[in-house]
This record gives sequence, structure tokens and C-alpha cells, in this order.
Amino acid sequence: MPEAAGIPDFNSRVVEHARKDFPLLDADMIVAEALDRIRREGIGERVIYFFAVDADKRLVGVLPTRRLLTAPLDTPLHEIMVRRVIAIPASASVLDACEFFVLYKFFAFPVVDEHRHVVGVIDASLFADEILQAGESEDRRRPAAPVRDDIFEILGFHLEQIRGASPWRFFRFRFPWLLVTVAAGTICAVLAGAFEATLARSLVVAFFLTMVLGLNESVSAQSMSVTIQMLRSAPVTWGWFAAALRREFTTALLLGLSCGSVVAAIVWFWKSDLPSAGAIGGSIALSLVTASLFGLGVPSFLHRLKLDPKIAAGPITLALADICALVLYFTAARLVLR
Repeated sequence: MPEAAGIPDFNSRVVEHARKDFPLLDADMIVAEALDRIRREGIGERVIYFFAVDADKRLVGVLPTRRLLTAPLDTPLHEIMVRRVIAIPASASVLDACEFFVLYKFFAFPVVDEHRHVVGVIDASLFADEILQAGESEDRRRPAAPVRDDIFEILGFHLEQIRGASPWRFFRFRFPWLLVTVAAGTICAVLAGAFEATLARSLVVAFFLTMVLGLNESVSAQSMSVTIQMLRSAPVTWGWFAAALRREFTTALLLGLSCGSVVAAIVWFWKSDLPSAGAIGGSIALSLVTASLFGLGVPSFLHRLKLDPKIAAGPITLALADICALVLYFTAARLVLR
């Protein structure tokens, strides 16, 4: 496929822009046989990954070039190939392909038909000229970032512009996640009804309910925003998550103790009710810790699943934080204010 002279028509089929100049490798080959086939059949201008197929020519794995070149020559390909392959359907549009690049951050994808037969390969060169032009005009004032991050950040920027032209597409992308908020609100209403007797015994508990939910949503949103920002430049590994968890837990503990103490002091000075002050302040301290951990864990988990945390994390994180906060708040009130 020749280099794109500009950004392609996003409504055209991606298979029309796919490269055909690549060899397919049999999964039961050894590395030496695979290299012989590559030399014999040749490759196109830009090959980033090689793809393995089974006896029926169905896609079964991907071989990064480095892994293929560094493995011993007698190693079977099925032992070194990556079996979880992300492929673009041949019926997809260029816009759909653009979403794949932004979401999964690979430099190339195989294009497959309904039988998983590889009919082409699409790579980031399809958008190369547009990326270079955008990079020159958009980001001169920002500190230099790795090329890999810049490519997908710029590509994502243009994807958002395109999405904005279709309100229905935007609606379909966002509305399902907002249903999480509706479900969470229903659960919170049921919880409030279950603790109706506790609310009746102490009106001060009801007075501070809005503050409890507001604090939890603020803290979880702060934590979520910081986490999403970190995910742009760091892969989600167990080591990264453990370090982030330790840092977030310490910060959350300080926030919880500080806010809980302030609110407890307010309740005590206002109502001279030490048990209510202790229940409200203690539950706030605990709920802010859980809210912060949700703000870290939910975006990280969604990112790991290749879902977009910018859209999905907000409703899920806030819903979990609200439900957990109410459970802690009402339980503490019931135990202390009997």
C-alpha cells in the first residue's frame, strides 16, 4: 500500500487501504523455515509484525519481528507467537480502524474476513502525513514526549473531532455507561430505605448525607483523573500497580483522617453529640480511603481490558464510591446510634 498523501476517507472500507505485500507463516513451522519463507517471498516496505495461520489459513497468532529474529532456529513458531491477536474485520471502516489504533496502541493490525482469513495488514502509515502535520502545528509548546505516545495521542485527538460530528455515535458510545449511574442511584435509594429507622432516630445523620457523598465523589474523581493521566505514559503491570496502590493508600489515609476529623468537629460543635460526630467522622475517613482506591483500581482495570477509561471509568468509579460510602455511613450510624 503506498504512503497516504493525506488523511483517508474515514467512511471507506479499511480493506481498500490494507497492504498485501507480506508473507503468512504456518504456525507449525520452525523459526528457520519461517525465515526462509520470508527471504523467498520478500516483504513490503514496512513490516512490524508477522502473522501465523493454521492449516486452514485461519489467523492463530502474531509474531513480533524481534521475537522471530532472536529465537533459536529450531524453535516452533507456535511456542513463541502471541495467540491473543487483535484483528480488524474486513467490513470495518477506516474510522473503525482508527479507533483500534487509539485503543490498543499497536502499530499494525491484520485485516480478516468472516472466516479469520488474513486479507491484508493495516499500519499507522495510513495516517502518517496527517500525524506529521498535526505534530508540527499542535504540540510545539509541550515538552517532547516519546514518539509512540505522540502518534496515538494525535490520532486520538482527530478521532474525537470526527466523533463530535455524529451526535448519534457519541450517544451510543456514552449512554450505556451512564446507565451504571442510574443503577447506582437506585441501589443508593434502596440502601437509604433499608436504614430508614436509623435516619429517623438521628436527623443529624441525614443532614450530613449530602456532604458524605460529595466528599467521596470529589476524592474518587481526583484519584481517577490522576490515574488516567499516569496510564497515558505507563503500562499497567503488577509492579506499577503495587507502587501506585501504596502511594494512593497513604494519600487516601491522610485525606480520610483529615476530612473525617474536620467533619466530626463540626458535628460536635454544632450538635454537641459526640456519638454522632464519631460515627459520621469515622465513616467519612473509611469511605474516602475506599473512594481513592476505586479511583485507582477501576481505570487501571479498564485499561488492562483495553476499554477506554476516559469514558467508562467515571460512571463506574462514582457508582462504586457512592454505594460503598452509604454502606459504611449507615452501618456506622446504626452501630453507634442505637
